[in-house]
Amino acid sequence: MVLDLVIIGLAITLEPLTLVGFGLIVSAAKGLWKGLAFMAGWLVCVVAVVAVVVLITGGKPPKPHTAPSTVALVIKALIGVLLIWLGYRQWRRMGRPHKQPGWMARLDHLSPWAAAGLGAFLLPWSLVAAGAATVVQAKLSTVGDWLALVFFCLLATSSFLVMELYTALSPEAAKARTQQLRGWMDRHQDQAIVIGALLVGGWLLGKSLYLIVSQAG
Repeated sequence: MVLDLVIIGLAITLEPLTLVGFGLIVSAAKGLWKGLAFMAGWLVCVVAVVAVVVLITGGKPPKPHTAPSTVALVIKALIGVLLIWLGYRQWRRMGRPHKQPGWMARLDHLSPWAAAGLGAFLLPWSLVAAGAATVVQAKLSTVGDWLALVFFCLLATSSFLVMELYTALSPEAAKARTQQLRGWMDRHQDQAIVIGALLVGGWLLGKSLYLIVSQAG
């Protein structure tokens, strides 16, 4: 469980478009407050999904060779297929000019509530669903198991926390770094999405299929 959550958490927090968007948010007028609101909206959604799954399962994973266990694995496999398809689609679009999302042009006028809503909206829900399917299979019997869930939620928000702290401590340097990050993403966003989607999707699909076959045997 832990390795899956680490991989998924890293994929969530390093999503390219969201990283650039958050950098622009904290660089905008009253950016620190907007950044906190964005992180709150993002983190609340991740925690809520994990909490709902834990409430449903009671911290007890479905037994192997049962329908619920197989369904959880099938869901993770399908998410893996979806990510691979998204990576393939992005690969086909490589080289095309990127159109800036409309919300990026309105960041100076963004309210904290809108920033929180944006955090929830930009959350890569397919990856969150993969995390939820992993939590379904988690046996929460020790403190370490619960700490793994806390770590997942924090890891999924970690890049924003680092950028928020960096902006608070060194606003001018952070603004320059954000512009550099945006320039790098403009040049390499497609490659980052393709590689990330294929790696995470391949991991989810391969491991889920292996476990499905093992259970069937």
